[in-house]
Amino acid sequence: MGFETIDDLPIGWSDHEDIAMKLYERFGDDFSEGKIYRIRFTDLIEWVLEIPTFTGTREECNEGHLEQIQAKWVYEWRDNQ
Repeated sequence: MGFETIDDLPIGWSDHEDIAMKLYERFGDDFSEGKIYRIRFTDLIEWVLEIPTFTGTREECNEGHLEQIQAKWVYEWRDNQ
């Protein structure tokens, strides 16, 4: 199985930075640092599962992954300010 670009690579729950980059691409500056940390985990799970190249399942998710995704998303947001 070949991939056209790096963006086509499958990502899973432990790919926190890749997930954060995809979320920033989707939402841009709609969420500031404070808002990112106030996102409900139930919403965050749904948004991650909607990423086209995401291969993980809801059952594989845990609080640690979600916290890391939020932190990486904040770093991504800061890098783009």
